[in-house]
Amino acid sequence: MVMFGFAAPAWANPADILLVNGKIITLDATSSVHGALAIEGGRIAATGSNEAMRKQAGPATKIIDLGGRTVIPGLIDSHIHAIRAGFRYATEVHWDGATDIKEAMERLRVAAAQTKPGSWLIVAGGWTARQFRELRRPTETEINVVAGEHPVYIQLFYGSMLLNARGRELLGIGSEEDLLGAKYDRDTGWITGPASLITSTYARLPKPDMDQAIDGTRRFLRELSGLGITGVIDPGGHNLDPEDYAALFALWREHALPLRVVYSICAQRPGKELEDFQAFTRFLPMGTGDDWLRFNGIGETVTFGMYNNETPTEANKEEFYRVARWAASQGMTLTVHWNNEASVHHLLDVFERVNREIPLAKLRWSIAHLHDASDSSLQRMKALGVGWLMQDGLYFAAPSYIAERGPDQMSHTPPIVSALKLEIPVGGGTDANRVMVPNPFVSLRWMLDGRTVDGIATRGPQEIPSREAALRLYTIGSAWFAHDDNRRGRLMPGMLADLAVLSDDYFSVELSRVAQIHSVLTMVGGKVVFAAAPFAELEAGRGQ
Repeated sequence: MVMFGFAAPAWANPADILLVNGKIITLDATSSVHGALAIEGGRIAATGSNEAMRKQAGPATKIIDLGGRTVIPGLIDSHIHAIRAGFRYATEVHWDGATDIKEAMERLRVAAAQTKPGSWLIVAGGWTARQFRELRRPTETEINVVAGEHPVYIQLFYGSMLLNARGRELLGIGSEEDLLGAKYDRDTGWITGPASLITSTYARLPKPDMDQAIDGTRRFLRELSGLGITGVIDPGGHNLDPEDYAALFALWREHALPLRVVYSICAQRPGKELEDFQAFTRFLPMGTGDDWLRFNGIGETVTFGMYNNETPTEANKEEFYRVARWAASQGMTLTVHWNNEASVHHLLDVFERVNREIPLAKLRWSIAHLHDASDSSLQRMKALGVGWLMQDGLYFAAPSYIAERGPDQMSHTPPIVSALKLEIPVGGGTDANRVMVPNPFVSLRWMLDGRTVDGIATRGPQEIPSREAALRLYTIGSAWFAHDDNRRGRLMPGMLADLAVLSDDYFSVELSRVAQIHSVLTMVGGKVVFAAAPFAELEAGRGQ
């Protein structure tokens, strides 16, 4: 319910907005919880009791009755490929939430009916066969039933893809020899091969035009707003060229972003990484931008020779050192994609070498993924001041991980509690949308129970955080990596008024239902960017 107050102001500057009759989770140092919150000038003015906050109302103050609902600081995904996802969102088919192959095929059928004849049907990721009741992938035969004459490309993580006959024809794949040694299953149509084959094939698919890219970016970011996300940290990634940022920049210029975007730029050309970074950042110093869009350094591909390379050569490490030292000298944040504990010592060796010359702690460098980090590696990261970007990719991929490394290793993976005990900066995230869905509440539930999409118990109780600790990772924890922990991630006086009013109380709802939580009212800087019943009338427009 929304009403306008007319009480005399408690001081010279009455609040612009009051949220009353709620459960305000501040995440301050004492974990205080209040009934109401005041916003002035886009920032939190005060928190306290309903009676105390109502005294801050003036003639123009908007008072929003929360009806007992829980309010949390806006969620921040510390590692999500939101720019790439948005760029292609309007021209791809999405299987997240589909519970069986029939539903997945129906989504393809609808897309086939709604798009131009002969246009591509693309499912670029964010799904797993384990989400389907059949516990298998759809076959080319099943896809042909619904796709008609459309070429089809379906990607599963970075190891498999399916192209129907029309798709193979358009890409000139006429035989297994054209697949560069990949395995082709003629019975199902699936092709299994290295990540380089998957990404290079995807790169040959048609890109959306500018209108489609803007529409997709707008739609994807709004989807995130509806999940309570008020900020993202984007690391770049595969299949994202410099010109693909144009749609995001266009929305920013129009003041139409519904959340705060902090982004990195990736290496573009093998062997030319330092040259390209220097050229791209000549007029783009660290921190360029504003509160809605800001440049945050380089990553996740820093050099191709050290991109998750389990056996880097000395030349690879020297090349990485040159780029990393240059970034440190420029005061830039750096983030690195690295999956494997067995080889991360190579990366940490280079970090330590740079740190001896230029201290890294103030730069807030990070390692993304590293699900199986050992205590030794975590301690080395802590000594450097390097943070850890942790995502829920194993919610989909744990079974293959268990098959490779065993259930004992899985019970400690990822070592969330161990990292928190060492006071290492940790950010929560998803790595969406190729390998995971972007829903933060799916990630939060997985942090809290360790169960996969098909219900397999994995992580042991020693690495299960409390609900508050998990929420802190997704708020103040993630804000650290954006150099924003003094402005975002807590609902305290002076902090930016980025918040989400939840459909259910995150702290008391049954654990199995955490993944179903969503936002019914999302605010960024005190502005409503998303509203659903019973607050739908508050969203007069969208964006900044």
